[in-house]
Parts: sequence; structure tokens; C-alpha cells
Amino acid sequence: MKAVLIGATGATGRDLLQLLLSDNEVESVAIFVRRVPDIEHEKLTVHTIDFEKPEEWSHLVKGDVLFSCLGTTRKDAGSKEAQWKVDYDYQYHFAKIARENGVKSLLLVSSTNASPKSPFFYARMKGELDEEVQKLGFPKLTIFRPPALVRKGSDRTMERAGVAMIQFFNKLGLFKSMRPMSTNYLADSMILHAKSAKKGTAILEPGEM
Repeated sequence: MKAVLIGATGATGRDLLQLLLSDNEVESVAIFVRRVPDIEHEKLTVHTIDFEKPEEWSHLVKGDVLFSCLGTTRKDAGSKEAQWKVDYDYQYHFAKIARENGVKSLLLVSSTNASPKSPFFYARMKGELDEEVQKLGFPKLTIFRPPALVRKGSDRTMERAGVAMIQFFNKLGLFKSMRPMSTNYLADSMILHAKSAKKGTAILEPGEM
């Protein structure tokens, strides 16, 4: 498998990159990043790019499968518009380029409750992206809608509080379908599904990963 990965410096992307590099069935991994990660490996190729200038790097997007984990928070981005650019625009246009270059499989990290009809900005953004990538014609498309993610060393106070609250209710036997998931578990599930010979589109909810 020749893998292409965007979002390699995020929590899920970092775990995914480590798993890909240690997998004997993965021949090579090309990552497209805005800043160079502190990692070197014989199977790894790092492309430092400006997502706003696809004319400079689109010809490099080649492989068997694209793992798309790119994302930010509204706080880090600075506004809804800036978050939309990263979470939606960059991922959609990168996926479009990948398909035009012959990449046959896309594995996309979305969000639980993603829906283009959601009244909530984040869920609506993710839902619209889920809907639009389905029109790109990938022979194999797998969309992951994980619950709250447990990120190693997270400094997001609200995120940690939310995970702790759900875990508390889980102990009481409530909201089991929303049990928090580690980013490593999600990354491992993505690789397993990438290796599957099953074609077509699949949208995976928390209990299906």
C-alpha cells in the first residue's frame, strides 16, 4: 500500500503515521504538512506545502489510498470562516486532486452527528464535507464518525471536561454508544478498513469502528 496522509501533525494523524510506518504492508507514506514534523523514516516522504497553492504540489499527490485527518478548532483558527477553510476547503480540494490523480481510496475522519442539515456549525460543516466527497467518485470511500476522542496530552480544557463527563455517565451505564475513543484506536481502525477489499461507500458510526 502506498499511503498519502494529510493532518499528520494532529492527534489522530500522529498516531496514524506511526502505525503506517510500522506496518509491513505499507510500502510508503507521503505526508503533506504546513510544518515539518520531528520524525524521519525510510518509508516517509514529507512535503511541506501551502494548501492555498495547489499548483505547486498537486502533481505530488499520488498513491493507493488517502487518509484525511486534517482539522482545527475555532479557537485555534480564529473564526468560523478560518476553521471552515481548514476542515472543509483544504480537505475537499485535496481529495479532489487525489481522485483526479488516480488515488482510488479515501478514508476521511468526520464527526459524530455530522449532517448538512445540523443547526450546529461544526456538525453541519462535517456533514457537508461528507456529502460532497461522495460525489468525487472514489471506488472506495470510508467516512469515520467517531465519538469524543481521547488525545494524548490534550491541552483543550473543554475537550477534557467533555470526555470526563461522558466517561462518568458510561460508568453509570448511560450513553454507551458515545463512549470516548482513543485516537490510536481510531487510527488502527482506519488502517484495518484501508486494507479491506470491500469497495463502495461506508459511513461508520462509533459502534462500527
